Amino acid sequence: MSESTPTVSEVAARAASAARAFAATSPTDRGAALVAVADALDAHAGELIAIAMGETGLTEARLTGEVKRTSWQLRLFADTIAGGAYLDARIDAADPDYVIGPRPDVRRVLEPVGPVLNFAASNFPFAFSVAGGDSAAALAAGCPVVVKAHSGHPELSRRTAAIVAAALEGAGMPTGVFQLIEGQQNGVDLLQDERIRAGAFTGSTHVGRLLADIAAARPRPIPFYGELGSVNPVYATYADAELLQGFVASVAGSAGQLCTKPGFLFVPADADLSAVAPAVGGVAEHRLLNPGIGRAFEGRRSAVLGAEGTTVLAEGEVHEDEEGQRHATPTVVAVDLETLRSHREALLEESFGPLSIIVRYTDASALPAVHEELFPGNLTSTVHARPAELADGSLDVLVDALAATSGRVLFGGWPTGVSVTPAMQHGGPYPATTTDATSVGTAGITRFLRGVAYQNAPQELLPPPLRDDNPWHVPQTRSEAGRSTEWGASAR
Repeated sequence: MSESTPTVSEVAARAASAARAFAATSPTDRGAALVAVADALDAHAGELIAIAMGETGLTEARLTGEVKRTSWQLRLFADTIAGGAYLDARIDAADPDYVIGPRPDVRRVLEPVGPVLNFAASNFPFAFSVAGGDSAAALAAGCPVVVKAHSGHPELSRRTAAIVAAALEGAGMPTGVFQLIEGQQNGVDLLQDERIRAGAFTGSTHVGRLLADIAAARPRPIPFYGELGSVNPVYATYADAELLQGFVASVAGSAGQLCTKPGFLFVPADADLSAVAPAVGGVAEHRLLNPGIGRAFEGRRSAVLGAEGTTVLAEGEVHEDEEGQRHATPTVVAVDLETLRSHREALLEESFGPLSIIVRYTDASALPAVHEELFPGNLTSTVHARPAELADGSLDVLVDALAATSGRVLFGGWPTGVSVTPAMQHGGPYPATTTDATSVGTAGITRFLRGVAYQNAPQELLPPPLRDDNPWHVPQTRSEAGRSTEWGASAR
């Protein structure tokens, strides 16, 4: 490292030093800081998008939308914390006549876990990277953030981090609240540092599992929220041209480099799939994110095309340019259900890129068992069925199976495109995530909070959300002697 570059230990020390002061900031002040970051990103959007286009090969339109999403989710978190409900402040007044014995004065609130290490993703250089959802959620919770930059867009990471850090400092937040590190070993070393209290990751199953194991093997284990792989199966009771065209568009979006890309589409055995090839033929080639992803996709595509029992519906193309970057068009193959089952080792692995498999089935009643057998953990699962089929109860068992194994169950539409909303769930059972939580939407803040109860504490030693004078004007749930009421507005 150069003299101007802090060591991993220095980064951890700065984050730890900032943690207490940052946690003590009011939701209103912290929300204003998040808005300042959002404003700064919007103001520098043109500069940042130009850098991102050169480093990732993603289109200007795609990146423009992603910057808008990134600044919006910062503002959404600001609105969420400003109300204070996320703190879940609970006050149980002392009650000598409590039914199970005398009750002391107990007050509970959610507090920040401490410094968070966020491993940035490659496929969303804004929304899941330096200033993305994990960083936004941790900052909203009151946790200092250290981002491990992704090697696929280093210049963009450095510039974005500088803009974020300056905006936070300008908003009066403590020094050390936001930092950037680079390099695989630095990321591992920081994950092992005792001053880091939680980790977040978006990327491959292999790397995510390695990092999760490191976090769990520490002398003091910490929570690690890894979003890993997902094949996002789609089950259709019919397959007309419109459905198949929508499927191809979802597979082709951003060259299939989306964690919610439909990797499998189940259709009746007699479905006419002739619309697939023309739909693929209308898709322009797209550069893959970086040479490593391109090589991995090329190898995965060869394995699927060479698997026994596959029928190629659209072979697509992959070619390498002078800089070692791969450019691809979609590849779609079809198999019957028994082939998928018997060759699961070759076919079930996620294909990160524009490739998907259509599975022909003969018995719809077998689909719930098939799903539970082959797809134990998914970010999404989707049902395409006619209204009468949804209403008559014939799909109830399948829907139950999807809900038990998926973070989000869709009816119609396609899983690509994850809206940033309070109700969104972007997670799911392993291997979709290491810990079943959400990395999109305002519920993501709960990953970086922990409950603390104060018993018989003097008013002056209580955190502001638990005081009787309620200086932050947050909702409080009070349990008085003999009764329980929820109130908040009356304290304002």
